[in-house]
Amino acid sequence: MVVYFALGLVAVLGVVGIVVYLATPRSYESSNTVANSYDQWTQDGILEFYWGEHIHLGHYGSPPRSKDFLKAKSDFVHEMVRWADLDTLPHGTTVLDVGCGIGGSSRILASDYGFSTTGVTLSPQQVQRARELTPEGLTSQFKVDDALDLSFPDNSFDVVWSIEAGPHMPDKARYGAEMLRVLKPGGILVVADWNQRDDRRKPLNFWEKPVMRQLLDQWSHPSFSSIEGFSEQLEATGLVDGEVTTADWTQETLPSWLDSIWQGIVRPKGLVMFGFGGFIKSLREVPTMLLMRLAFGAGLCRFGMFKARKAPTVSSSRETARGEALQA
Repeated sequence: MVVYFALGLVAVLGVVGIVVYLATPRSYESSNTVANSYDQWTQDGILEFYWGEHIHLGHYGSPPRSKDFLKAKSDFVHEMVRWADLDTLPHGTTVLDVGCGIGGSSRILASDYGFSTTGVTLSPQQVQRARELTPEGLTSQFKVDDALDLSFPDNSFDVVWSIEAGPHMPDKARYGAEMLRVLKPGGILVVADWNQRDDRRKPLNFWEKPVMRQLLDQWSHPSFSSIEGFSEQLEATGLVDGEVTTADWTQETLPSWLDSIWQGIVRPKGLVMFGFGGFIKSLREVPTMLLMRLAFGAGLCRFGMFKARKAPTVSSSRETARGEALQA
């Protein structure tokens, strides 16, 4: 009975959310769209209240099992560290966190692994909040920066790390080339991203095209790359030693979408804290989360993991990396 009630409640929220969703259309326009969107969510505190310090999906194990929503998110960071063999690196390892949000992952990397982390995001509000949440003495710093035009010199970091930032990038090749440019020779690039199915092998069908269009428009995404396509773009830079290692974590992260909606039900305190306006703003996101669950569950989208080591002897000047990536 409780299960049916919960499903019914989610359905009602979905219907109401669709009404708000259709009444307030939006789409990606520029990087300012992304920065403004995250500024607003960070300033009002709604996203942090429901999603915690980690504005990314959770890892629920393989096979997936029931898990606390916020714990699954922190677990994701540890699973990503182990998958990329970063737990073998020494204290003091320098890490650039591209698309750091409010710094949740950066702080875990610093506190639990002893890394020296630098987080970058387009959102000034996220940088401010990340600094507020970071304890004194922790080796984590944050700054506003553009992932497509990073302000750091070539060969600056031992590790470059990025979670779910790629969909916001209008130029995926340049995104990959910039991360590799600032990585030291022999350093490790590790990326986790939402991807779409490789439509070169299986084109999107009649229902997948409008669903994909909505997923892109609603959360300021110009496009999704495929796992295969982004791997090829990384290798085409000429900066990768060997091949890019990939994995598909769709099943491990899939419960996050319905869990995200469920947070609004089991944590009614949010309605009091953020008022009716905050409730409507949150409710508007329910249809997108349901569409995400549909897309990832049906194979239209995949959760891709990428690991690459930078070649030890290549020249990685800004001009060379960008030029080769843009020619790919």
